[in-house]
Amino acid sequence: MGEADGKADTSKLPDFDILWDYEHPGPTEGKFRELLPAAIDSLDISYLAELLTQIARAEAMQRKFQEAQKTLDRVEKALPKADQRVSVRYVLERGRVLSLSGKPREAQPRLREAFNLALMLKMDLHAIDAARMMAVAEPEKALDWNMKALDLAEKSADARANKAKGPLYSSIGWNHFERKEYQEALFMFQKALQHTDQLGDPLKIRTAKWSLAKVLRVIEHTEEALDMQRKLFEEYQGEGKRNGYVYEEIAECLLVLGQEQEAQEWFAAAYAELSKDPRVARDQNRLNRLKDLGQVAKPRPTPA
Repeated sequence: MGEADGKADTSKLPDFDILWDYEHPGPTEGKFRELLPAAIDSLDISYLAELLTQIARAEAMQRKFQEAQKTLDRVEKALPKADQRVSVRYVLERGRVLSLSGKPREAQPRLREAFNLALMLKMDLHAIDAARMMAVAEPEKALDWNMKALDLAEKSADARANKAKGPLYSSIGWNHFERKEYQEALFMFQKALQHTDQLGDPLKIRTAKWSLAKVLRVIEHTEEALDMQRKLFEEYQGEGKRNGYVYEEIAECLLVLGQEQEAQEWFAAAYAELSKDPRVARDQNRLNRLKDLGQVAKPRPTPA
């Protein structure tokens, strides 16, 4: 941490949190590193240490786990001279690195500590983050942790914490879906859609509609579900985009409705897209099903 152990006027230092682009952690890390010289010159050890926690987070999201741990080692040395909020972010990122590197049990004590410390310091946004991470690290209690996070998000006076409601409605919806509690899932996905409608983000609105339609299919509101998915298909097509998840759901709806021939084409299209998706690559059973129902790579009858 060098000699940055004093306090200077930090009013002109940028708010690095607004620089986050969670879909692109590499460029985000680059932006953070550009701030390091000014952070060091400021002699504000808390600002510098907090910035380093976010560099570590960006590194971990790129699976650069050793680098992330080394960055956090620098933060650890500064903790005795830094504000308490730095301790929250330090412990939270230690837990995140462990969780992302496939060590959820080791992550749990760190994440619990971050959650409790954030609650004590009224750092709602970070308590929510810790609770959401605990939902991943302790999947058998995922619903409980996500509900704790939602309670904080709904009651918080922090506008940034309030914005976490949308993703939490969706996460809780999937928690219920996995437990086959479909009416509860439907309710949460409806709330997620209402929230995303208010924010006006087209991608998030479409994701919320897709989730809602999937539950409608499962509870046998198949025609309504198919209508929603077809509209999503038209929106993506209008922008020249392909979405294998939408294709898959259209195929499943058509299969239920007995339209096997049309379903086959959609299953094939879904396989073509999702077989390239790293989020689906590990689910070989799902891909095999799409491939079989889509009659992919099987000889088709030649017209007479």
